[in-house]
Amino acid sequence: MKKEKKHEEEEKKKESTCQCEKEGKTCTCEKKDSSKEIDALQQTIQQLQEKLMYKEADFINYRKRKDEETANLLKFANQDLILDIINSVDNFERAIEAIKKDDEKDNQKILAGIDMIYQELKNTLKKYGVEEISAVDVPFDENVHHAVATGNDSSKEEGIVLEVMAKGYSLKGRIIRPAMVKVNQL
Repeated sequence: MKKEKKHEEEEKKKESTCQCEKEGKTCTCEKKDSSKEIDALQQTIQQLQEKLMYKEADFINYRKRKDEETANLLKFANQDLILDIINSVDNFERAIEAIKKDDEKDNQKILAGIDMIYQELKNTLKKYGVEEISAVDVPFDENVHHAVATGNDSSKEEGIVLEVMAKGYSLKGRIIRPAMVKVNQL
């Protein structure tokens, strides 16, 4: 058994020795193999570093995009509430106009109370960045106006807004409700 083990070990040595050792020279094969491995590892490291840089840049861009989205979400979070309040403001305006047409003295007290509530609502809207869109006697702009009727006034140019049927509003620069207008058409 011992002879067999010795024989196996000698065979393994013969298989593991390179051509240089068989010829009795100093072996350079291991040095060549290790330098190739080093080059391959350095190349892998460089590729991984480049990937890491791209991933870091992608993450920074993602974070910026998410921050902008969050800021816009917070900026316009009250839009639905404000639209509902604007509808109430419209009804107050109609009530005020109806009472002004009636000359009874009792109505003047009611008018004063309604007008105070109306002004308070308008101030609240303004406080939160809501602005009325100016519409009368300006050129029709499809971005801020919605034409619901046309009229014919020869004293004004074509395309000029003649009358506002319902006021338009913007919230912090974004149109949340276009003005419903009557446009001059010659």
